[in-house]
Amino acid sequence: MNYKSLLFLLLIFMNCEDSKTSKEITNSKVKDSIIVEVEAEAESKVKPNDSDDTFQLTDTNAMDFFMMFDKENPENKVRIYTRFGTIDLELFTETNFHRANFIFLTKKEYFDGTQFHRVVNNFIIQGGNTDNPNVGKKRGEIGRYLIPKDTRHGFNHHRGIASVPSSEIDNPYKLASPYEFFIVQAPNGAYHLDGDYTAFAKVINGMNVVDKIAAQKTDRAEWPLRNIIIDSVRIID
Repeated sequence: MNYKSLLFLLLIFMNCEDSKTSKEITNSKVKDSIIVEVEAEAESKVKPNDSDDTFQLTDTNAMDFFMMFDKENPENKVRIYTRFGTIDLELFTETNFHRANFIFLTKKEYFDGTQFHRVVNNFIIQGGNTDNPNVGKKRGEIGRYLIPKDTRHGFNHHRGIASVPSSEIDNPYKLASPYEFFIVQAPNGAYHLDGDYTAFAKVINGMNVVDKIAAQKTDRAEWPLRNIIIDSVRIID
């Protein structure tokens, strides 16, 4: 074999190797791309985009969503604004799904314009509901879902504890209504609620405001005769 023939064969061999290497790199990139797309698709099922107005929470995706939200949103103090004054809550990190839910709704400004709609002096004040259709529209946009109760951490219903009522939907496990909360106002606590309802926060400032709200007159259904509006709820340091 002459020199020119040997050189020609060598060039062909090198081109084949380059083509094989190029193909391997391309396939590797395709595999990496597929993995990224699958992960992104899985995340998109429980994590709305900033521009996505169609995402809604459901019983199916809520827990996965709040698991991620809990990690990315560590805030644990909020301030409730009312005409009687402000109430500051510190949310327990142990009840992470309930903390994440409350912080999520606060950031969504869901509570703005809701009411303390149930007032029982020497027992509780309950907020987060209203007959305002705009708030009903907010609920519809956020989604329909329930959260399992979490009573594993030994939090008792002392005076000043914020807890979650069970849903109006009849369910034997007392799954929590995500949109409502109540604050224990009873001087001696409400320990008969322990084990059935999730204590997820405590009042760190403003119990005098809780007492003022609890003292308001109500009808037989325990709805205040004069609406007690929650002007807003905001995260504080």
